[in-house]
Amino acid sequence: MSPMLIKTPEEIEKMRIAGHLTSKVLEAVASIIKPGITTAEIDVFCERYIVDTLQAIPGSKGQYGYPYCVNTSVNKVVCHGMPSSTQVLENGDIVNVDVTVIKDGYYGDSSKTFSVGKVAPHAQRLVEVTQQCLYEGIKAVKPDATLGDIGHAIQTHAEVNGYSVVREYCGHGIGKLMHEEPQVLHYGFPGKGLKLQPGMTFTIEPMINQGKAAIKSITRNNWTIAVTADRRLSAQWEHTILVTETGFEILTLREEEKETVKNLF
Repeated sequence: MSPMLIKTPEEIEKMRIAGHLTSKVLEAVASIIKPGITTAEIDVFCERYIVDTLQAIPGSKGQYGYPYCVNTSVNKVVCHGMPSSTQVLENGDIVNVDVTVIKDGYYGDSSKTFSVGKVAPHAQRLVEVTQQCLYEGIKAVKPDATLGDIGHAIQTHAEVNGYSVVREYCGHGIGKLMHEEPQVLHYGFPGKGLKLQPGMTFTIEPMINQGKAAIKSITRNNWTIAVTADRRLSAQWEHTILVTETGFEILTLREEEKETVKNLF
């Protein structure tokens, strides 16, 4: 990762734009996620929407040799799932769509776990608690708080609900590069780690497992996909966050969340 950067007001405005465009992709793709669609079709839809409608650049395509626009992580896949023309979503699946958009040289990064058709209550609960974990982490963001405060908030909410936190992957600084410092762990201790300062921008993106935290790696076409070791479900939600003078701003906030977030925060 590159050194952490405190963003200037001009850079922050560009990141607001990139973040907003990223949110629009996840809003738009919701209309096609249903039983019978392939994850490759999700990828094509997102790329065309980013390029043709938003007139922006798919940020993930070409990063580290990745050939697709989005990651599609289904059921037991923790993260880095690859779209496939043979992977057909079925009624009851959960799928995380992770999208990154570049506009005027700056990145936005966000993901959402979608429920496909009618989902079992235990799966829907995992999806909802994982989103709550993201919000708990965001609520901890303010000047002079620490990265440990964020991780502790997420870990506490996951574990009190009977779930586990994946430790091998984390959030990250973001700006002109997709991955900058700092690394944002989704577990930790209050008061520990880097102090937050206004102008920092980073992602929070907890991966929460229904069973044990252990994962294993699968290599496919020279790409590493993480799956739960016990083959139980995993969910993830992600936002790009700005540390402000008084707290935080969610740069990738979707319209559907605004009322919820207003009530939470």
